Amino acid sequence: MATYKEIFGTNIEVLASDPANPVEGQVWYNSTNNVVKGAAVTTVGSWATGTAVNLARTGGSGSPYGTQAAALFVGGYAGAGSGQGNTEQWNGSSWTELNDLNQARYDIGGAGTSTSNLVFGGESDPTGRVALTESWNGTSWTEVSDLNTARQKPGGTGVSNTSALAFGGYNPPSLYAITESWNGSSWTEVNDLNQARAYPGGAGTVTSALAAGGNLFDLSPSISNSAETWDGTSWTTITNLNTARADLKGAGADNTSVLIISGNVNNTELWNGSSWVEQNDTSNFHNAGAPSGASSTSALIISGSNPGIPGRITAVEEWTGAGAPLTVTFTDS
Repeated sequence: MATYKEIFGTNIEVLASDPANPVEGQVWYNSTNNVVKGAAVTTVGSWATGTAVNLARTGGSGSPYGTQAAALFVGGYAGAGSGQGNTEQWNGSSWTELNDLNQARYDIGGAGTSTSNLVFGGESDPTGRVALTESWNGTSWTEVSDLNTARQKPGGTGVSNTSALAFGGYNPPSLYAITESWNGSSWTEVNDLNQARAYPGGAGTVTSALAAGGNLFDLSPSISNSAETWDGTSWTTITNLNTARADLKGAGADNTSVLIISGNVNNTELWNGSSWVEQNDTSNFHNAGAPSGASSTSALIISGSNPGIPGRITAVEEWTGAGAPLTVTFTDS
């Protein structure tokens, strides 16, 4: 029988533990467990239970361009009739409470990473809907220029506290299609969404973004399955989501590969640039939860509310998406 070396021209590596970032096709011998392992690629993504946050809340902001190992969870509603200013940072092993927002609020939009973040809009009791914008430098929050239009539940995305997009939102009785672009010092109104909506799921950058789903409130139907992509100038309607939903979130680097996560349902869908593909569901309904994910193959969904568990939840789930490396153990069978 031909050996592995004779077929592939190399010996199998002998390692005491599995490599941290194996690549597809890599094979090694785990000397601790005495088994041969390899790296395959997942065909359908899945969710796993992560480390819970310190304070359960809904309507908070995350780090849309963060990672599974570095995330921020900001503001939100924890009950008692008012918003929170809490900031929690995830370092891959634990959540740490850091400096609060200057203005406690919920139903806020956000952009950026765990060290360069932006939050905007929202509701601040008893003030009501606000246009306030705050910038995070990794240590503290600083108030910067307001949105042009005060609103709660705007969709948001962007790579940092100097480059962000805010779209949609709500200020009763108005449902907004307004889109604003942030350049690090001011907000500029650009072309509107094709469909006005509140809390659409979003992902991407100021030149390549996607918005999907959202609340339509008193309209019929009251939730949306519509999806649109942004090219830096205008929004273009694309194929609808398979499942309409409200208060959802998104993850992805640009408008060609976006994960749409939960909301008032626990469905997960992946946009591959031409169609929506159903993925494995979240364990919880992360209604108005917060995302962290500049990649559609590696993301977090944080807190929110779950109809099956009254009130808000501390649950966090970790996504390993289709196309991500997966370690498999080879057997004789």
